[in-house]
Amino acid sequence: MKRIRILIADDHDVVRSGLRALLRGVPGLAVVAEASDGEQAVHRVAELKPDVAILDISMPRMNGVEAARLIKRDNPATRVLILTIHENEEYVYQVVRAGADGYVLKNANKRELCEAVRAVMDGRRFFSPGVSNIIISEFARRVRDEDADARPAPSVLTPREIDVLRGIAQSKTSKAIAAELFLSVRTVNTHRANLMHKLDIHETAGLVRYAIQSGLVDASGGKLDPS
Repeated sequence: MKRIRILIADDHDVVRSGLRALLRGVPGLAVVAEASDGEQAVHRVAELKPDVAILDISMPRMNGVEAARLIKRDNPATRVLILTIHENEEYVYQVVRAGADGYVLKNANKRELCEAVRAVMDGRRFFSPGVSNIIISEFARRVRDEDADARPAPSVLTPREIDVLRGIAQSKTSKAIAAELFLSVRTVNTHRANLMHKLDIHETAGLVRYAIQSGLVDASGGKLDPS
């Protein structure tokens, strides 16, 4: 069985030693090089062409994100695995944009690290569970934002429908809205039905979210000054 040749890059000697000891004796894995900063890691990868480069993010001279970008640009066959303490959304997306193949937290155990190395060698992405949750949460947020952007703008509503929508967003009953706008309760309910039809929103909570996202009321339900 061909061994997976690994480069370890971290500016702390004790971390590199610990990783080397952790991976020593694991069937099919071999640490063939080390680097103490990102710039050195880029040069060692170009020289030795390891199968996997394990990079820290916070390193002198060149950080792990930039090193990952250069390695993937110049040596695309080398898989890049980020190993870091940073469980941070912005770091995750910087690393993904740089082309890294995986992101593992330093509190990972031996089994998870070895699994990550083998996964990226097989052409799969690997993210620690906590990092996967960050990615899933961000994806869900973007989907919600895209859904909101796809909804009709308030300009499709009549002025009276907007008045009723503001009342709904302020948690007012149909009776209270009717009294404020000098309408019948039946007319207010008709406007409510028209709002749901035009906006393709079929529950009161959705109307409230739409009113806030559209700037018709603030997050507390208060009417915003149009000026």
